[in-house]
Amino acid sequence: MTDTITKIVRRSWIWVLLAFWIAIALTGCNPSQYKVKAAQVPQLVLTTPSDPKTFNYALIQESPNISGFTYEALAADNPFTKKLEPALAESWEVSPDKLRYIFTLREGLKWSDGKPLTVDDVVFSFNDIYLNKRIPTYPQDGLHIGKTRAFPKVNKLDNRRVEFILPEPFTPFLRSVAGGIAILPEHALRQAVETNRSDGQPQFLSTWGTDTDPQKIVVNGPYTIESYSTSERVIFRRNPYYWRKDAQGKAQPYLERIVWQIVESPETTVSQFRSGGSDILELGPQNFQLLKHEEKRGNFIIQNGGPESSTSFMTFNLNKGRRNGKPLVDPIKSRWFNNIAFRQAIAYGIDRQTIINNTLRGLGETQNSPISVQSPYYLSPKEGLKTYNYNPEKAKQLLLSAGFKYNNSGQLLDADGNRVRFTMMQAAGATAPTITPKIKRDLSEIGITVDLQFINFNIIGEKISNTLDWDCWYGAITGGIEPYDGNNIWSSEGNFHVFNQKPPKGQPPIEGWEVSDWEKKIAALYIDGAREFDEVKRKAIYAETQRISQEYLPFIYLFNPLNFAAVRNTIQGVKFNSIGSSTWNIYEIKDTKNKA
Repeated sequence: MTDTITKIVRRSWIWVLLAFWIAIALTGCNPSQYKVKAAQVPQLVLTTPSDPKTFNYALIQESPNISGFTYEALAADNPFTKKLEPALAESWEVSPDKLRYIFTLREGLKWSDGKPLTVDDVVFSFNDIYLNKRIPTYPQDGLHIGKTRAFPKVNKLDNRRVEFILPEPFTPFLRSVAGGIAILPEHALRQAVETNRSDGQPQFLSTWGTDTDPQKIVVNGPYTIESYSTSERVIFRRNPYYWRKDAQGKAQPYLERIVWQIVESPETTVSQFRSGGSDILELGPQNFQLLKHEEKRGNFIIQNGGPESSTSFMTFNLNKGRRNGKPLVDPIKSRWFNNIAFRQAIAYGIDRQTIINNTLRGLGETQNSPISVQSPYYLSPKEGLKTYNYNPEKAKQLLLSAGFKYNNSGQLLDADGNRVRFTMMQAAGATAPTITPKIKRDLSEIGITVDLQFINFNIIGEKISNTLDWDCWYGAITGGIEPYDGNNIWSSEGNFHVFNQKPPKGQPPIEGWEVSDWEKKIAALYIDGAREFDEVKRKAIYAETQRISQEYLPFIYLFNPLNFAAVRNTIQGVKFNSIGSSTWNIYEIKDTKNKA
């Protein structure tokens, strides 16, 4: 009997131990526990909605991206003061004729591999990469200056000084170029620039993709890329050669590690933060009330960053061109889309205030301008900017006056009897999937049928940039302080003139591509604004661009949600502002739970 009891006890302990080790194994496989496992050094756990597309700064187009952690420019924009501050350059001077800018680099700058960062890197970055016509980088559009669209000249003066010589005065230069374009390492990238692939294109175009060993990526920002696991996370490690020090002389950044978890679902992102799996969550009005009630229990506080700086809109494809004899847009639809009265009727037909009241919980405001409300160049409705408050009857009148008509079922028809119906595409998994169904409902009230199409953002990018075969797009574009940063949208030659995109490089030509007079006018005003240094005159120029935009409606602007950031109480130094991200000052942020 005793032997039997002993065997039972032993077996019981075996099962207890087995259950214990199984529990440990299961906990180790749970991604939400990564924060606990890794919390041995000062760190920050964040989430991002998608994998990085490239580690090559010059080829990045998506947002958010890795560059805010890994690279810096000559200067830096402070979203709170709205002033430009020294970064890699400790100072600069401008010639009286505004055509020559001289930057002096800080002493002792180094790359993340310990090699010196010099004026040669600055010259290489611009002359060999950003100004290289064989390398179509995103910043290149902003370097075409003035009416001639000529590039600046970049020259080395000595070991610490570099000069930029402009073809004409260019007001945005300091903010958009010096403060907006990162410096890249010549010693790590020159060979890729000068070597061609088998297709004759520079090897640079396929250099530092996400399949590259992250530790081979050379950076100058506060963090290096330590590792990348597809669809899981990017881990950044403190750059020991970063230049910044605080007022007491202590090296920055303070955080040793950043864990950037890749979480596609917005709902999962919120759940992960609520369960303690991340430290900062940028959120919109939809989740504000839920999290506001949990601040004390969840050990976090919500910061209000003000209205979003980005612009939310719907836009129609106004391109009248043909490729290989085939119209990019159905000619019947193209006639509707290019009718100004039609676009204005759409604007009057959308109940934006109800969307704000219901979907945004009242935490937002209607949007009427392509320029961010935080910008000093923003023109408000009180200053005379045209608005399109909800008025379905006015919308119907505009349509009837433009030759449209209604059948007995209340459906809108064009003058030839074609039923007005188009497809609106939106990124699948977007944070506001309830908006487009409401737009669809509103437009049905004026007889228009909208077919919603939720597709991968990469496919949307391909359509608006390359194939150009789409009807309507619901999307958003990041804004900021300097209007000229949007020149690639408003210039007909711009690489993001989405509503009437020019033939992209390397794609088949487009026959019959037309640029309207109002498009040309806006483009010319953007150039005039970039040449003007008198702030009163400059504001008047950009005010006129906003008036034209609101009259002809290439973009039908919708609303500005308020932006919030929930920040764990153990994280200090976060200064959230809608112009910048919650980590724009990442080098100042501290983890008080895991002190160095």
